[in-house]
Amino acid sequence: MMEFEKIHSETLNETLYRTTHKSGLKIYVLPKKGHNKSYASFSAQIGSVDNKFIAPGDKMATQIPDGVAHFLEHKLFEQQDGGNAFDKYSKTGASANAYTSFNLTAYIFSTTNAFYDNLEILLDFVDKPYFTAENVAKEQGIIAQEIRMYDDDPSWRVFFNLLRGMYVKHPVRNDIAGTVESISEITADVLYKCYNTFYNPSNMMLFICGDVIPEKIEYYADKYVTAKPAGVIERLYPDEPAKINKDYIEQKLSVASPIFLLGFKDAENNLNGADMHKKQIITEVLLEMLLGKGSMIYNELYEQGLINDRFEAEFSCEMHYAHSIVGGESVNPDKAREIILSGIKKATLREDEFERCKKVLIGDFLRLFNSVEGLSNAFVSSLFKNVDIFEFPSICEAITLTEAQDRLKNHFNEKNSVMSVIRPY
Repeated sequence: MMEFEKIHSETLNETLYRTTHKSGLKIYVLPKKGHNKSYASFSAQIGSVDNKFIAPGDKMATQIPDGVAHFLEHKLFEQQDGGNAFDKYSKTGASANAYTSFNLTAYIFSTTNAFYDNLEILLDFVDKPYFTAENVAKEQGIIAQEIRMYDDDPSWRVFFNLLRGMYVKHPVRNDIAGTVESISEITADVLYKCYNTFYNPSNMMLFICGDVIPEKIEYYADKYVTAKPAGVIERLYPDEPAKINKDYIEQKLSVASPIFLLGFKDAENNLNGADMHKKQIITEVLLEMLLGKGSMIYNELYEQGLINDRFEAEFSCEMHYAHSIVGGESVNPDKAREIILSGIKKATLREDEFERCKKVLIGDFLRLFNSVEGLSNAFVSSLFKNVDIFEFPSICEAITLTEAQDRLKNHFNEKNSVMSVIRPY
């Protein structure tokens, strides 16, 4: 019988149950007694950046076309009997979906009833891949249409143009879905190779949040999760230079008003666990201080009519890459960039403002626990990085103004910045 380790947070008054199933699958349960909605995420640690690897038992590296992780996500819903996992969910009333990011693929559902019936559907279909030359060719046509649609999506293009400006070699610069050309190279054999490599239970996670009983999960894991020979997957990423690739990229599309993103490439990488978590929190505090709605830069931009309430700032942090991105709609992106860079360069961090912004971030974090979906997604992405998000409040409270000042100097540097703009035809 599985034994769950209990991790309790006094600050949050929440208890996370975790264990490892005999198959190697890591299972996490966050009970929310009395909550009317329950949520499950069955995730594999394979994302769009994992396009070169040495599989366990192999001596040679495997290079796969861009877009395979996303293609796999689409194909797993299709059943050998001609049915589809979505059809099964529709009978239970659950809301089901899946997504592929740069670093993971997740299959999810939320429901207000019949949780364990839906859990069976989830564990069953993800464990039963079915790929043929015929169904792969059919999916290539479907995904090619999706890619063409994103090629005309201003928000998508301004983002990936920015990443291509920031990164010289790292595959994070490539579209998650790949290109029409790259997916044409995907075969059933390629899909099975990637499935058998990355969809090993030892490379996967089941996260459950809601009014559920942790001990009941073992029965369903035993029934549906197939143990497979485990091994270390060697993920091969190119050596990414610290310098940016290109400082300005512009494209014209059908938009009413120009949109822009200004990115700052991070040179401080190869962090994991608590060190990565601390860097993430310090950077998010800085973004709130420099560009939050209470900041001088934000108010100058807003008063001059250079931004609207869609202006956002965020930091993305993974082991091998990280970047901050700010932006939104603007009638004059070049002027907005000038004000942002000038304001950051002249910024003086005050202790009282630093403490205020730390409290803002802690408040935002605590509100996560009101949503099983948002909370679960945050846990899944963090756990794959060995980050304990229960530690967020204590890490945030402990960071110092000196650490923030050092981070400001090293990260928000104009030489590391890239501008991406979409303008009307």
